[in-house]
Amino acid sequence: MFKLTSTSGEQSIDLQLGRKLVVGRAVTSDVPIYDPTISRRHAEIVLTESGVRVTDLGSSNGTFLNGAKITEAEAGANDVVTFGKVAFRVKEVTTPIARPQVVPDDFRSPRPGSAKGSVAGGTIVRQLPVSASGGVPAIVMDQPQSGGASHLKVHAQNQEERREKKLSLLLEVSKELSKQQELDRLLDKVVDFTFQIMNVDRVSILLLDGKSNELVPRISKSRTGDASAAKHVPQSIARKAVEERVAILSDNAATDERFKGKSILIQSVRSAMCTPLMGSDQKVLGILYVDNLTATHSFADEDLEFLIAFGGLTAVAIENSQLSERIRREALVLSNFQRYFSPNIAQVIAQQQDAGRLPSEKRPVVVFFSDIRGFTPMSETMSPDEIARLLTEYFTEMVDKVFEHGGTLDKFMGDAIMALWGAPIAHADDADRAVQCAIAQLAELEKLNAKWKQEGRTEVQIGIAINFGEVFAGNIGSDRRLEYTVIGDAVNTAYRLCGKAGPNEILISEPFYQQLKKKPDVETLEPIQVKGKAKKVPVYRVKR
Repeated sequence: MFKLTSTSGEQSIDLQLGRKLVVGRAVTSDVPIYDPTISRRHAEIVLTESGVRVTDLGSSNGTFLNGAKITEAEAGANDVVTFGKVAFRVKEVTTPIARPQVVPDDFRSPRPGSAKGSVAGGTIVRQLPVSASGGVPAIVMDQPQSGGASHLKVHAQNQEERREKKLSLLLEVSKELSKQQELDRLLDKVVDFTFQIMNVDRVSILLLDGKSNELVPRISKSRTGDASAAKHVPQSIARKAVEERVAILSDNAATDERFKGKSILIQSVRSAMCTPLMGSDQKVLGILYVDNLTATHSFADEDLEFLIAFGGLTAVAIENSQLSERIRREALVLSNFQRYFSPNIAQVIAQQQDAGRLPSEKRPVVVFFSDIRGFTPMSETMSPDEIARLLTEYFTEMVDKVFEHGGTLDKFMGDAIMALWGAPIAHADDADRAVQCAIAQLAELEKLNAKWKQEGRTEVQIGIAINFGEVFAGNIGSDRRLEYTVIGDAVNTAYRLCGKAGPNEILISEPFYQQLKKKPDVETLEPIQVKGKAKKVPVYRVKR
């Protein structure tokens, strides 16, 4: 017989002949190891007649036997098996490993809400169904205590006074939790309250990941401050609470037949309580878990009922925190994206889960450039204030036309505008939208020139060029300072063509022309030689 013991001495893995165990960072792993170098499903181990067979499951940081990277190998006594950077030594066990006692059949499936007496080997003392609104009513019900005295720190002369104090306590907790808008601070507050209210050794909160549907540890603390003792929650108890939506009170959980997970044996949990955190839509948000490592029968029915009510308040606070964060994030993203996208597109992006980080990818896009003809010599005759006023009025109207036609403002380049269609959101008629935007800009420019002429100000003319091709599209910077742009040959070609466009002229490339579903009247021009291109570029002039 062999077992694995971590070289740090913090964890031990007992093995049964022929039983396969998955080592990984996920809570649902048979052997959870919460280390950043461990993959969710890192490796598989199984005890054979001759040793311990170790199989790597495609982990990111590898599995090693005595320092050599392996895909599969068999380890013997005193060998060192390393998962990522967490090392275990194979130790020979001279005496059989104790097996959990089998609980009689009549104790294996207690009815929800029923209490069971203590039995040899330990059992679930009580399990209660949990709903979004089912917690608080349980607090005000008179329930005889079973399985030992309550560990709530509530002192009263009689049951009536005790009920009132518990309700007052929950109200105070609710008020305090409602003040916490930031999730990590909220969870830290919940753990601190748990230690203040109950005599427990460890408190942990795990939240369900929306994508993987796995429980992810968010916070775990030990009353003694021992960080190593607060790392893990028995995955067997956590899984049962989530899957069956029940709050669990278990005495001597290490020998409970229902919880066969080795993580319990490793941690030597004596008594534990766990309640699912139920959201308003009846979805499980996560779990709140407490345990004692010393005395058996340490929790009573009253403790479990109070934990359910406390978990209900925690779930509400978590949902409020998540809603507040989503509103804050959407407002922040909108403030960033409305500078670049039309309001309707910005709203769509802001409501997406990963709005702050648009994907970086290669994709086909329409690239649009327009700039003022002869702006440099014109600006030499104008004051800075006059230049700023002209560009502000000009950009305002031109960008509005981009947004009206569903385009994305990439950037201003001096007096030039660069816009996109097809990134980050594509439409089947992006090419048609772009050419209609160009026509609309020239129409709007005629109105601006008429206005400026009446005011005795300088009139302007612009050149426009549109191209189509595959580019690299992505955002640069942070959520607070977002720069979304595209890079590639299609961009360079569009820019060069814009420089060739005459006053109030729209030039389009052959690739772009082929993308048009409703082709406008065009005039075929002689191919144009542009910088960076070995061959001349076929172009068309759009007739208005």
